[in-house]
Amino acid sequence: MPDTPAPPLLPVFRSQVQGEILALVLGAPDVEWTVDELTRRTSHPRQTVANEVRRLAGASLLSTRAIGRTKLVRANMANPYVEPLARLAIMSFGPPQVIREEFGIIRSVEQLFIFGSWAARYAGEQGPAPHDIDVLVIGTPDRDQVYEAARRAEARLGREVNTTIRKSEHWQAADDGFMRRVKSSPLVEVPLDGSVV
Repeated sequence: MPDTPAPPLLPVFRSQVQGEILALVLGAPDVEWTVDELTRRTSHPRQTVANEVRRLAGASLLSTRAIGRTKLVRANMANPYVEPLARLAIMSFGPPQVIREEFGIIRSVEQLFIFGSWAARYAGEQGPAPHDIDVLVIGTPDRDQVYEAARRAEARLGREVNTTIRKSEHWQAADDGFMRRVKSSPLVEVPLDGSVV
């Protein structure tokens, strides 16, 4: 299988898959992951994920151990490059996970989307590095809880998180220019079950 190109989000990473794996694993250094779990969370083919895990373990950024036929993967915190690399990976590829964790716990949130420049880079569109994360919250959540979730996400991602709240019927109808523009632009849906579409 040919290598995937360097991602527009931060081209210093070898591929989009690599960035997403590093954001997940380095962002939760105490968690052990299976390749199947990483495949599910990143929505990339299992073989591609397994190849990236092998490369990252070969570079001593990840450590692995086997329990029976299952390989467990975690951050290699003994490697001095892991901590600064974790910050870069999380800032660049971690928004879907962070947004899900911070906003997904709010009652009456029906759907979550990331839109704007970050979503465009994630979709492969070339352009300047995104300076903020735009989040569209669909539902009727408590606004104070949404703004507090945005503050927590900002602290974790190291960049501004802007939120827009719309009721489900307004999202479905796309009855204003803003909604039509958002729907016609790249969107990253952040399902509340943990997978990223």
